[in-house]
Amino acid sequence: MKVFIVGATGYLGSVIVQRLVGAGHSVTALSRSDASDATLLAAIATPVRGSLADTETLTTAASRADAVVYAASDYAATEQSMQVELAAVAALVDGAGRAARGKPVIYTSTGLVYGPDASPADTDESAALPEISAQPVKVAAERIVLGSAEITGISVRAGLIFGRGGTVLLTGLIAAARAHGVATYIDEGANTWLPVHVDDLADLYLRALEHPVGGAFNAVGDVPFSFRELAEAIGELTGAAVVSIPLSVAEQSMGPAATTLTSTSSLSAAKAKATFGWAPADRSLIDDVRHGSYAAPAAHAD
Repeated sequence: MKVFIVGATGYLGSVIVQRLVGAGHSVTALSRSDASDATLLAAIATPVRGSLADTETLTTAASRADAVVYAASDYAATEQSMQVELAAVAALVDGAGRAARGKPVIYTSTGLVYGPDASPADTDESAALPEISAQPVKVAAERIVLGSAEITGISVRAGLIFGRGGTVLLTGLIAAARAHGVATYIDEGANTWLPVHVDDLADLYLRALEHPVGGAFNAVGDVPFSFRELAEAIGELTGAAVVSIPLSVAEQSMGPAATTLTSTSSLSAAKAKATFGWAPADRSLIDDVRHGSYAAPAAHAD
């Protein structure tokens, strides 16, 4: 299978490339620089020079591939970058739908589309998404992918991705603790999330590409963590003091992000497991921070 990937040199995308190549598939990938070309060639992937704004390039590459993966992420999106992303996703869907009906197109979304503290019923993949969420661009992009009758559109709503020393939230919290000597959590820090290891998530993408079934799929592991536990693990890793800060103070410095960081995740990956035979390993984010990949600098920030 020939797979075209957007975001192939990023945190998740690079692991997806590794997994696909290891399974014998051919990978082409969007590349914006000579450095990205070199990274892709080293990973045995073929660069396609361009950017997210080059919609003609994206349409052509998607039409020539057997499957498409959008693995780029921009969780601090501006209005302009949001419009660029939506146009890029539309171009990929258009290109994929031109050559052969039913071509799989996987879009990387996030569990944040459900909104903070959504109930288990509200985080079922069949539930209507709220009009307002922490990631409105992901909701809009999902509608493009899942709304096309010409492709097999798949949206992966991932929990916090971890492992291999990466992901912006974790590396940012660790860097802040090292810089300021304090690892913080908000209020009691008892709220929990279900993260997903990047290797397990890449395995889900491979399974979904090889046996595509359209629809939205939550993607989380089975080992939760609380934000107090995370702060304590970061404190142990960095030698920083572990301190609770009131929500009111967090809101002043973080804005709406404070609401997200005090939410509790009720995502279930039962649908992805049943549909694709996916079985994420029992990997602990807390153990990885304390004793694993986060002890060394990350290869990819995100």
